[in-house]
Amino acid sequence: MSRNGPLGFYEFFAGGGMARLGLGDAWSCLWANDFDPVKAATYRDNFPDAHDHFREGDVWAMTPGDLPGRADLAWASSPCQDFSLAGARAGLEGGRSSAFFGFWKLMEALNAEGRAPRTIVVENVVGLLTSNGGADFEALCRALAGQGYRFGALELDAARFTPQSRPRVFVVATRTPPPSHLVARGAFHTRAVIEAEQRLPPDLRDRWVWWRLPVPAVRNSDLGTVLEPDGEVAWRSTGDTGRLLGLMTPNHRDRLTQAGESGRTVGAVFRRTRQGAQRAEVRLDGLAGCLRTARGGSSRQTVVVAQDGAVRSRLLTPREGARLMGLSDSYRLPKGDTAAFHVIGDGVAVPVVRWLASHLLEPLLAEGGAPALAAE
Repeated sequence: MSRNGPLGFYEFFAGGGMARLGLGDAWSCLWANDFDPVKAATYRDNFPDAHDHFREGDVWAMTPGDLPGRADLAWASSPCQDFSLAGARAGLEGGRSSAFFGFWKLMEALNAEGRAPRTIVVENVVGLLTSNGGADFEALCRALAGQGYRFGALELDAARFTPQSRPRVFVVATRTPPPSHLVARGAFHTRAVIEAEQRLPPDLRDRWVWWRLPVPAVRNSDLGTVLEPDGEVAWRSTGDTGRLLGLMTPNHRDRLTQAGESGRTVGAVFRRTRQGAQRAEVRLDGLAGCLRTARGGSSRQTVVVAQDGAVRSRLLTPREGARLMGLSDSYRLPKGDTAAFHVIGDGVAVPVVRWLASHLLEPLLAEGGAPALAAE
């Protein structure tokens, strides 16, 4: 690639390619990988050039020879279940999250060949910061430092861009000294991030960067704006809706019915187990709860509409879920609802990636010299 060409990247644990979509046209995918057949099929269905660069399979089975050229960026949205607050918190020793070390083995090998990516982004759930008392985050930071990277973390919630509550941690690492105009404490350095940095030993804190990222404009959409027309979806029966309302506490039921008295109100409901009893909880702040896959510890979300004293309910559709991830309606989802939510529930919100790329990754790489070599 020429100095004026697109930036090259590897996308590990690519899923349906949502990080690629967020990076956009200024970037060229040199290589991508996922081991899940449903996600791999979805990636191929959405990217006609996938046959050139996509490898389906376990990251542990990959070798540095599989990775072409030298990438400007390695993006890794490694499996998060063992970091999740809803999971068993097994941390980096957990069977799924240990896939991170399969990725890191390749980064070490590329570095030994003089082909280490100039930047790395590791995206994961916020639980990464505190897993195993902070030991897992320290292990990640030490791995980065050991290969010559400086690093810092940002906590971004997709709710700033789409009507879905989806906080995630983005660890951004660079091999070059960060320019001063990209360094400053800000809104995305939450209490969890600050405390994670404070827990690090002095040698790792010396490698820390407080990445500067501007705050986006206030979101002008809410859950109602992504929903299908009422006449084009299947609503639950009155009896089923009544049983759902029966799972709510009186406070939740009252809030819902009172909101509907002043006009059409849209809410999101999901079920939780509280003190051994199943409860339905509704949020009326215009946001859906965090989309998850079935194994992520949460059932599929329900939409409720309160209006003129009546309440209707139905399941969130896959297309609505895709819109909550910032995906366009041209994005091709798997045909089955379970498969579709499997792909989108494990993904990264597209506009979050775009914001990070536009305001941090691209300016950072512009400071650091020529972009990656083209794949042969």
